[in-house]
Amino acid sequence: MDPSTDEAEPKAWERTGSQPGPDLMLFRARTDRLRHPRSGREFDRLVLETPAWCNVVTRTGAGDFVLVRQFRFGTQTVTTEIPGGMVDPGEAPLAAAQRELREETGFEASRWSCLGVVEPNAAFQDNLLHMFLAEDAQPAGVPTPDEGEDIRVVRWSEARVLEAVQAGEIRHSLVLCALARVLDLRQSP
Repeated sequence: MDPSTDEAEPKAWERTGSQPGPDLMLFRARTDRLRHPRSGREFDRLVLETPAWCNVVTRTGAGDFVLVRQFRFGTQTVTTEIPGGMVDPGEAPLAAAQRELREETGFEASRWSCLGVVEPNAAFQDNLLHMFLAEDAQPAGVPTPDEGEDIRVVRWSEARVLEAVQAGEIRHSLVLCALARVLDLRQSP
């Protein structure tokens, strides 16, 4: 079959059933029964129902980046990331980004722009990540992280951020995705 023809294009799979699974705090598991569009065979597939997320590349008027350092349970490491979190039900993604920046860092920004929307893992998650750039950020109060967070706020120069990316200090894929919309993260020859 010629891969350039329309017939080679994947087709949507019909969902023939769905079973709710356990509520896992950040996710709700669900098992969907899906019919393969070409063979007709049915398969069970795990879907994690997840709220939308947001993250914020934050720059001060002097051009420094505002980052957060925190322990991550999955990797059991302290990471350096950009501020971000979940979009609450009924909350606009920009409002969530502004709230997360304020809560995690104590900073507010006067200029905001959307960096785009991505699917964190379309293979088994149903959510979106909304990415923003906050510019001319300045301290506006003390951070008020969630009860389960232990965050240290750091301000790094662009050169330090690029060095951290190249050294693998910053390697969270969703953080890198947002930073790549603002900076050229490729290594110089």
